Amino acid sequence: MPPFPALPGLTVVENEPLSRHTRFAIGGPARYYIEASTEPAFIAALHVARESTDPHVVIGGGTNLIVSDSGFPGAILRYTGSAIAQTGHCVRAESGGDLQALVDYAVTHGLRGLETMTGIPGAVGGAIYGNAGAYGRSINETVRTVRFYDGTAIREFDNPACEFRYRESIFKRHKDWIVLSTDLALEPAPSADLARTADEILAIRNRKYPPTMKCAGSIFKNLILAELPPAVQSVVPAAVVREGKVPSAWFLEQIEAKGRRLGDIVVADYHANLIYNAGSGAAAQVRDLIAALKRDVHARFALQLEEEVQYIGF
Repeated sequence: MPPFPALPGLTVVENEPLSRHTRFAIGGPARYYIEASTEPAFIAALHVARESTDPHVVIGGGTNLIVSDSGFPGAILRYTGSAIAQTGHCVRAESGGDLQALVDYAVTHGLRGLETMTGIPGAVGGAIYGNAGAYGRSINETVRTVRFYDGTAIREFDNPACEFRYRESIFKRHKDWIVLSTDLALEPAPSADLARTADEILAIRNRKYPPTMKCAGSIFKNLILAELPPAVQSVVPAAVVREGKVPSAWFLEQIEAKGRRLGDIVVADYHANLIYNAGSGAAAQVRDLIAALKRDVHARFALQLEEEVQYIGF
């Protein structure tokens, strides 16, 4: 790979363990680990990586990543620009900032629309990429525009052009398009009310996903009831359906997933859609346990669960 330019805001580390940059705390070394805090530095580094024959991947906060135990033979790039600016009820947030920092900003400034996402780990860009959400809301409901780099130029899409769906966006289908910032249209509301809602949700989330737990949150996407085969719809109890979705955890409970383990990789005994690293688990064990759960659900329901997590280096 050609040398990376010496630019302000650009940091290049060789043979960096990716276990330091994932919530699972798993992953071997990247040949190059690059962080850029400015758009020009990031774009310059991305051009170097794309001109090389070695592989490269752009990541966000590492929340939903499962990185191979052998690491990654090329360059891992991360944009870390984190500025937040407000104009009226509109907030512009750079994609490299923590989603929690954006939520806290909105709550503190009396802006409604993000408070239910408190406690969701990861970066703003990752939240846009995967249309993150919780408790009946998704971030696409607040998105006015998204700025991104398409490999040649910086472009801007309005909300419809982003093609948001449940845990999906156009950026998932164009992985070479890199989200740089987003403009969010929020609503005025009493800060104290927003803080109360956020605190209640955070308490629930921390009981389910303790901050010290080495996990990626939910492993599988929930399923949209109307899209399931009629034979599957007929066996799903109405009581488990929420906002037209069936939790993946329900299907996993039917195959007795809770408490399963492979080495130090464990399915929580209280939540079938939560897998965590109980100590010194390996990425191969995470992948194999996920594959086993998918096989068992498919055998029982002829249904294919889809991961929320992304794989690197396999």
